[in-house]
Amino acid sequence: MLCPPRRRPLAAAGALSVVPLLAFGLSDTGALRHAQPGGHASHGYGRFSEPLDVDNRMFPLAVGTEFVYRGKITEDGVSKPHRVVFTVTDLSKKADHVRTVVAWDRDFLEGKLQEQELAFFAQDDKGNVWNFGEYPEEYENGRFAGAPSTWIRGTAGAYGGIHMLARPKEGARYREGLVRAIGFDDVSRVARTGAMTCTRTACYRHVLVIDETSPNDPGSGHQIKYYAPRTGLVRVGARGGDSREFLTLTAIRHLDRCATARVRAAVLAMDRRAYRISKVYRTTGPAVVRRR
Repeated sequence: MLCPPRRRPLAAAGALSVVPLLAFGLSDTGALRHAQPGGHASHGYGRFSEPLDVDNRMFPLAVGTEFVYRGKITEDGVSKPHRVVFTVTDLSKKADHVRTVVAWDRDFLEGKLQEQELAFFAQDDKGNVWNFGEYPEEYENGRFAGAPSTWIRGTAGAYGGIHMLARPKEGARYREGLVRAIGFDDVSRVARTGAMTCTRTACYRHVLVIDETSPNDPGSGHQIKYYAPRTGLVRVGARGGDSREFLTLTAIRHLDRCATARVRAAVLAMDRRAYRISKVYRTTGPAVVRRR
């Protein structure tokens, strides 16, 4: 079947990679171990038998799902329109001995691409979703400006933590990631469970509220994220900080065969470029199409 040419870009995202500190006790690093016999992997706090089956109730990653968020970024009292598009691709990548889901996150500020990122996730046997790395490309005036914040779990001391707990409980604290080489240190706290929040298009019940902070950068304030059951992230807010981001989920798309193929081509092009740009990225296996 021939795919008609698209009239406009699919949409774009970047800063949601949007992880334990653990809910089991704060820890600077995870004890990473190599894959176990039989192809399974046990890395620090998780065993990964079917890592691509990300069906966590609060952060499901179904292939071909695209989330569109709209809002604003406020700095020095000035607000600018912001749009983020987060797409779950049909690709996987091996990182730190675990096969991961490849997500494409594009971030637009005032209609212009500011950052696009490949983010890697895997779910352990207990249902926790883990961060395994990020390749974020930065753009200035529409031109590629580099990817200095690339990190891969287990490489150069990078620790990838939990993105979403299997059973979040109020007050639980965990580390999303710690990468000293790039000054990345995000810590999350379950601020509330069973909440309710509304966007322009829907109201959500039984919402999980996560308060994210960066201990090494107190000036960044707090990012507040709202997750709805069987949907995932539906709203982003902020408290304090020099730059504040506000987003709400405005659309969920289920990509058809042609749209999925276009996403795949764009992400594979990024994947190839990343090997030229980043030494850290070269520790990963190439992105490949997932088996059905």
